[in-house]
Amino acid sequence: MTEQPEREDEDGHRAPRRREPVFNLPRVIVAFIGICVAVHLVRLYVAGPAFERYVLLNFAFIPLRYTDGFAVDLPWLTSPLTYAFLHGGWAHLAVNMIWLAAFGSPLANRIGTGRFILFWIATVLGAVGLHFILHPYDAVPLVGASGAISGMMGAAARFAFRIDRRAGYAGFAGPVLPLGAVLRSRMAMTFLAVWMVVNLVVGLGIGAGPGAPSIAWEAHIGGFLVGFFFVKAFMPGKQDSGSRSS
Repeated sequence: MTEQPEREDEDGHRAPRRREPVFNLPRVIVAFIGICVAVHLVRLYVAGPAFERYVLLNFAFIPLRYTDGFAVDLPWLTSPLTYAFLHGGWAHLAVNMIWLAAFGSPLANRIGTGRFILFWIATVLGAVGLHFILHPYDAVPLVGASGAISGMMGAAARFAFRIDRRAGYAGFAGPVLPLGAVLRSRMAMTFLAVWMVVNLVVGLGIGAGPGAPSIAWEAHIGGFLVGFFFVKAFMPGKQDSGSRSS
């Protein structure tokens, strides 16, 4: 916990110190993290192998479901969204939740809860859409929130990672930058270059040991592209410095 030094008001009286919490996550971010953790706990400790197979078959995204004559049932309709709440292990879950807190919090603070949920849906669908286009006959279940989080990273680049903390919480500051301004931002371009290299290394499996799980890097790029090019569609009508709307 951090403390601000005492300040005097106009009459010379000392104002009380304002304490700021170390963790100040928006409620929508806490909710998403809570859902992902709860789902993982149920899969690992509450149910058995048969339930795990049921979860993957009905809630993970399986491209083959859409190209091999499967019936149009509820999982056919919902798995392009529900896959984002499943994770392959504790490490996968932990990394995604850390990045969700880091990039999702300033975005949620800026655009508000309702728009953030719509942004999550759009980036989740964008991620799974590109994965499907490139792997339409894949029978391997796709799980994880990485596509949506990559979309948040793409959105952050459109703000050139500018953060406004004046209101007591961190939110992206300023308007969504034109593409030309992003290209002129050293910070944004450095981040984009590093992000693309990391995804290329992951996609090619460089440095991965035998038996390492495959990474759906195409889904990362799909989500990133949606967040980068369409974040402006989720902005509130008034695009000032960083007003919160929820």
